[in-house]
Amino acid sequence: MTPPASAEALCATNPTTNPSTPGHLDGSRPRTGATFAALRVPNFRVYVAGQAFANTGVWMQNIALDWLVLELTGSPAAVGIAMALQFLPILLLGMHGGMLADRYPKRTILLVTQLCSAVVASALAVLTVSGRITVPAVYVLAVLGGLVVALDNPTRQAFVGEVVPARCVRNAIALNAATFQTTRLVGPAVASALIATVGTGWAFAANALCCVGPTVALGFFLRTSELVRTPPPQQRKGQLRSALRHVAERPHVAWTIALVGVFGTFGLNFPVVLTATADETFSGGASLYGLFNVVLAVGSVTGALLAGGRTGTRLRTILLLAAAFGAAQAAAALAPGLGAFLVVLVVMGASNLAFQAIANSSVQLWVEPAYRGRVMGLYVLVFMGGTPLGGPLVGWVTEHAGPRTGLALCGLVPLVATAAVAAAIAARPAVQRRRAPLPA
Repeated sequence: MTPPASAEALCATNPTTNPSTPGHLDGSRPRTGATFAALRVPNFRVYVAGQAFANTGVWMQNIALDWLVLELTGSPAAVGIAMALQFLPILLLGMHGGMLADRYPKRTILLVTQLCSAVVASALAVLTVSGRITVPAVYVLAVLGGLVVALDNPTRQAFVGEVVPARCVRNAIALNAATFQTTRLVGPAVASALIATVGTGWAFAANALCCVGPTVALGFFLRTSELVRTPPPQQRKGQLRSALRHVAERPHVAWTIALVGVFGTFGLNFPVVLTATADETFSGGASLYGLFNVVLAVGSVTGALLAGGRTGTRLRTILLLAAAFGAAQAAAALAPGLGAFLVVLVVMGASNLAFQAIANSSVQLWVEPAYRGRVMGLYVLVFMGGTPLGGPLVGWVTEHAGPRTGLALCGLVPLVATAAVAAAIAARPAVQRRRAPLPA
């Protein structure tokens, strides 16, 4: 059997490079590594297999929930509110979820969150199939689901660093993102078929069933003896403040997280703008909205795989990908027909996922492992926590000014933010060249 050290060596073409040092600081040029190297680690194969089931269910539920709210209300703004309520707990509790991920066994936390996700999905299924679903009930269950995500997401982000050796982390995160987006090819198609044939409620029921996959994988097939465990921090006051100081001392981490926050707040309101685009701009239904998600996923898988082949990162690369995504979404607002719109969706998906995968893996590698859970809690907080602000705002603009204006807003704000960050970096080069001494 190949030992974990051999699998680690396959994850980088330059094993002497310190993964904690950003490429834009040490002057190293990023190289293309083995795109699927992390899959040589048995635990990662088990983990990804379980996530494939869970993510398929998540996409089915996302499509069904968005369309259910639109059917019940006829309002894109209501879709934005439902989306905001799902992320409100993250805004309030995101870093606390990361602190729990640092403090307690991550595998145990994920088993609990999968059970809770299944309960929420089952409640949605029962209420919808029985015809007793109401908008307030959807909103309440959206908040409960958000509470689960506030604990699950930072734990899941940090757990990848325990499933694979250190040099495999960047590749593993990119492949995990590619898996998430590959299921986007299946989930929306299945959800659209279920909605059109047996009803929206059965899409929620299918998601509850999909929660069995990661539960079985984590509970019975993961080799716990091979996990790369991080010693928990001492339980004392000021743990959240110490994580914030840790980020503040690393300007490259702070800039990346700030840019991710702008994207999460304004750039990624796809449920709001794409439902309205399918319904109003192109006079389609749930099937067209599902097609939009499938096409977006095709580009996303491509972007994630391209990101997975990189062994180093410059902050400049992150900025270029961010600008490309903002420009693509602004261009989608000007697409003259459905064919052109679908082409731009592919570009949006590729630039979006390449940006997300590289930003996520870079932040995890640029911080010390003992802080990873709390830093990823902050990352998730700014990435998803801004949705309660951006979702209703984009929904209001989309409802009153039209889907094309909503798309333009979602593209131009990240584009302007990227330009502002680039200008700030150019104005303070000495700060950006500052190197923080981090362990390998």
